[in-house]
Amino acid sequence: MIILSVGMPRAGSGWYYNLTHDLVTATGGQDARLIRQRYRLQNILTEVNCNIGALTVRRLLGVLLPSLLGNTFAIKAHAGLTPFALFLIRQDFMQAAYIYRDPRDALLSAFENGQRAIEKGSPNAFSQLVDFDASLNFMMNYVRIWETWVKCPQALHSRYEDLLTNYDEESGRLVGFLKLARESQIIRDVLEKYRPEQARSDQKGLHFRQGKIGRFRQKLSTEQQEIMAQRFGPYLSRMGYEE
Repeated sequence: MIILSVGMPRAGSGWYYNLTHDLVTATGGQDARLIRQRYRLQNILTEVNCNIGALTVRRLLGVLLPSLLGNTFAIKAHAGLTPFALFLIRQDFMQAAYIYRDPRDALLSAFENGQRAIEKGSPNAFSQLVDFDASLNFMMNYVRIWETWVKCPQALHSRYEDLLTNYDEESGRLVGFLKLARESQIIRDVLEKYRPEQARSDQKGLHFRQGKIGRFRQKLSTEQQEIMAQRFGPYLSRMGYEE
């Protein structure tokens, strides 16, 4: 079984993936990094968190092979739902858990992350977000991707804010989705490891830095907030956020 942990960028997706990955490996699944090495999937599963990138037929077929050979493992993505990915989900070849965040906070986090990377002399994928307009267009794309995932009833949908403020309930939903026994000690140990107050900003692969809710209201101008309200407005209430 392929377990796909997919999320909006800067929405705690690294945190969510590592929680999912460790729940899977603790209960008999395989470490995705070992799967990547064993089946020579380095060109498909990239970065520390085994990100599959776009959910194309070629990429999904690459990870389907080790799954059909009896391996259960968790991989990560930020991509939108594709017809072939939906087919795999509906045929029970893949499970998908999707996490998202208020796009206004995600926008701010992405921009700041890219700027910090430039200052350190190591530009990253977010460093292309040179100003507010670029950041807005970037995040608008992921809001549209959010819409593809919430239309998939077979996927688990979680909000970053809920996982942060009501961790026990939200992590329990993930455990139930994966059909694991929450009362087992091994599951409790994993859940405790990824409790938000335990996370460190330097913990590799978690991408967990500030993560504060509503920080855009203090950091972005009134004009910028009004622009975001206009662009994101049709989606915010459906996502569960106030304008």
